Amino acid sequence: MFRLAIIGPTASGKSSLAMSIASEHGDVDIVSVDSMQVYRGMDIGTAKPSMDERRRVPHHLIDLVEVDTEFTVATYVDSLETCLTAIKASGRHALFVGGTGLYLRAVVDGLELAGAWPDVRTRLEAEVATTGSRALHERLSRLDPQAASRIEPDNARRIVRALEVIEGSGRLFSDHGAGLDKYPETEVIQVGLRWPRSVLAERIGRRVETMINDGLVAEVERVLGSNPSRTARQALGYREIIEHLEGRCSLDEAVAETITRTRQFAVRQERWFRRDPRIVWVDVESDPVVEAGPVVTSLLP
Repeated sequence: MFRLAIIGPTASGKSSLAMSIASEHGDVDIVSVDSMQVYRGMDIGTAKPSMDERRRVPHHLIDLVEVDTEFTVATYVDSLETCLTAIKASGRHALFVGGTGLYLRAVVDGLELAGAWPDVRTRLEAEVATTGSRALHERLSRLDPQAASRIEPDNARRIVRALEVIEGSGRLFSDHGAGLDKYPETEVIQVGLRWPRSVLAERIGRRVETMINDGLVAEVERVLGSNPSRTARQALGYREIIEHLEGRCSLDEAVAETITRTRQFAVRQERWFRRDPRIVWVDVESDPVVEAGPVVTSLLP
């Protein structure tokens, strides 16, 4: 069984390339590496594959939980192991597709996962609500400068997680991710899609506008009515539309903010992936299937 990963920032065309490869080979299953496609009902905003695509090619690790569930990389790893065992038993190949960097490292290298301390997390979340995330980020900077340097001051979820691990385990949060700076040999073939930044920014803008036209606002309204978890609420597009639905901004402002944040996220994704020297990069100008497809085919055993 070969294992192939199609990598790149959001809106880079990973899914269309994966569908083309899987359809051409006929014995390939697609495995999602996306932390938000695991939620049922979050379809438009996560660019989830259509039901027709899922009928044509088997997809895994999509629609795993309801939106009110907290989902972690540890949960993903458990589901991944089950999924890969089933694919191997069927004699098929695994094609990983997605842009969640930490999940990808779990796929490629495995991770030493820290435990969970719910009481500590609850207390820290209460602190965020009263003092804001930046105050906790300053605390993290004192306790674990390396971890703090990798987390945005406004990313309350990750700041809380880092402090939770430090308090709960008595170890630095950055110690748990020490392996992230190492890139050992792996059996997973990794191909990255790289676009000119200005072109990718335009693609992101068009994608967000299409999602709005396809009914994203109504979808977010349904999700909001299901008491979404902290993680689900932070999904790009959902977070901003929730702000609109709760009366804190206009729809136009929410759409503009979604585009801005998605572009910023794409830059962070690129920076994360470019650290990995094992990725074979393909520069794409207009069509990822035509331009990257032959490269992928040449790398497969």
